Amino acid sequence: MGRGRQKAKHTKVARDLKYFSPDTNYGALAKELGTTSTDPRLAEDLEKWPEFSVAPATDDDEYVDTYADQYADDEDDEDESKSA
Repeated sequence: MGRGRQKAKHTKVARDLKYFSPDTNYGALAKELGTTSTDPRLAEDLEKWPEFSVAPATDDDEYVDTYADQYADDEDDEDESKSA
């Protein structure tokens, strides 16, 4: 017994979390997501320390297979050994 009070508390907490919307700090969100800033001080800092700037990513970078050329012939060898 006694489950009713515990369930009521959990329901209240769940409802509070569902409908509570805190004030969103869009500046902090933009910084976390890495969007570009219009702050001139940032541009000056990036000119002073270029090693800390982030290079723009290309769409193909994450899908490049660095070993594709090296092991391209291995697939043919496996097929021949299975058929023999």
